[in-house]
Amino acid sequence: MANPNIVNVTTIYGNASQTSLTTTSVTSIASNAASSSKVYKINSIVVANVDGSAAADITINIYSNATAGSGSAFALASTISVPADSTLIVTDKTTSFYLLENQSIGAIAGTANDLVVTASWEEINS
Repeated sequence: MANPNIVNVTTIYGNASQTSLTTTSVTSIASNAASSSKVYKINSIVVANVDGSAAADITINIYSNATAGSGSAFALASTISVPADSTLIVTDKTTSFYLLENQSIGAIAGTANDLVVTASWEEINS
């Protein structure tokens, strides 16, 4: 896994993803392929509980593999309860971080179909 030099950037693309989570497998939020020559600057990850009556737990990890759920997992948020009809800001511009080559971010919920994750990032190409 290389760490691309971002001094001489050729392009920066804005990206976003939205996904509803299950309890059966890790859902990919963002994935940076090996040897992509890219760095992702993760600007925000927001979790919304769309259930009107029950809280649900969220776990979000950074994985040491471009496939979410593979490789070593490093917690960003670990079994945090998101109250009914509420939003949890996991990271924002003040706590942004870089996702390097051959890394991914994945999430899993404690209750299926209650949590929706929205993420935004800048794809920096060197």
